[in-house]
Amino acid sequence: MENKYKLTEESISYFGKTLYHIEALKDFGNVKKGDKGGYVQSEENLSQEGDCWICGDAKVFNIAYVYGNALVCGNAQVCGDAQVYGNAIIADNALVCGNAEVYDDAQVYGNAKVSGYTYIYDNAQVCDKAIVAYNAKVFGNAQVYGNVQVSGSTKIYDDAQVYGNAYVCDDTVVCDNALVFDNAVVYDNALVCGHALVFGNAEIHGSAEIKNSSDYIVFKNWWSSGRYFTWTKSNNMWKVGCFYGTGEELIAKAYKDSELSGREYKRVVDYVESILQNNK
Repeated sequence: MENKYKLTEESISYFGKTLYHIEALKDFGNVKKGDKGGYVQSEENLSQEGDCWICGDAKVFNIAYVYGNALVCGNAQVCGDAQVYGNAIIADNALVCGNAEVYDDAQVYGNAKVSGYTYIYDNAQVCDKAIVAYNAKVFGNAQVYGNVQVSGSTKIYDDAQVYGNAYVCDDTVVCDNALVFDNAVVYDNALVCGHALVFGNAEIHGSAEIKNSSDYIVFKNWWSSGRYFTWTKSNNMWKVGCFYGTGEELIAKAYKDSELSGREYKRVVDYVESILQNNK
């Protein structure tokens, strides 16, 4: 097999490693013979087959591997044991590391970071300053962007979007056409699906299922702390700061704090219970 590129004598030192500038030896894909590419530590980082390429100031090192028709460009870095393949694109200042895999038509760009045993595939997009890590999977036509953090075996797929400053973790699923954004936090086996919108200061916890916007209510503690707290309909549970439990448990705890706190939390819990009674 005729090699499609070579390592040139031009090299840089990067985190204690010597990376070599690559040069195309023949035309392939959108690359022309003689084009200078990015930097690799060795030929083990970029396949000699397919149309895969590394260009710009992009760097691929350690035992990371780029193959298929994948493109790594801009100032992107792929390192550790990461693999980028299919028609995937890693661009801008994106970082893909650890044991992450990015493949199919997936794209990672901006200042996004993908690490750990993480998988980005199909037509998924991860961009801006998003962080996707620790066994998370983003696939289908899902989009993750902004200052989002996604981790802990979470799955985001179909046409779902997670953006803004949202935090999604711990075995959570976001799918269908659901949107999670603003400062919302979704974690611990929660499900957000359908056309649900989870936003603002919502905190969806436990095994709650959010299928539409009426499946939770966010309240504000107007009488003392000013913090937000969330009730979820599917399991009739309350998340208030570090507390997570039933309305009865919340009232009992609040009365231990103060008469005012107990009275006001009871007022809110009673309001929600009246809603549930009217919907029966």
